[in-house]
Amino acid sequence: MAEKSKQQARNIGINVQPPKETCTDKNCPFHGRLSVRGQIITGVVSSTKMNKAIVVKREYSRFIPKYERYEKRTSFYAAHCSPCMDIQTGDKVRIAECRPISKTISFVAIEKL
Repeated sequence: MAEKSKQQARNIGINVQPPKETCTDKNCPFHGRLSVRGQIITGVVSSTKMNKAIVVKREYSRFIPKYERYEKRTSFYAAHCSPCMDIQTGDKVRIAECRPISKTISFVAIEKL
């Protein structure tokens, strides 16, 4: 019988490159059963200290009408990171919204840019 040597990455409905490695994580959008929907955010990884999770920092500008100037704001998002992604601190990543995985994690890493 033929063995399944390389598990095929499933289509998540977003135009991203699937990872080259495979994993057995049930919360992986490519090799598990986690569906992706909603927001897609691009940011920089600021921490990888959690188990199978990362913290993504996103900086954006907001206009203040009174002063007619822009201010810089920062948001932090906790996101699930599958073992097949190989993401380190300082990498630019794209995360997508999913169902709540834990108390603070409602996003999953889908692409390393």
